[in-house]
Amino acid sequence: MKKFLLGAAVGYVLGARAGRSRYEQIVRTYRKLADHPAVQGAAGIARAKVGEKLPFGERPGTNGHRAREAQHQDG
Repeated sequence: MKKFLLGAAVGYVLGARAGRSRYEQIVRTYRKLADHPAVQGAAGIARAKVGEKLPFGERPGTNGHRAREAQHQDG
């Protein structure tokens, strides 16, 4: 979600050529939103839900997919 919001903010700034002050305002707003406890909680819940649906080796932060890719290349 953070990447989407950041991408939207950057796209707006570049597309509208709003200038530095508008860019800084958008960045401040993004950071304020991203650091909000409710947003952090929702992101944690989303990560947990994704982790429940994926096999253990493919869960975020496990690198299981890299091990399988290396095994397929060797074998």
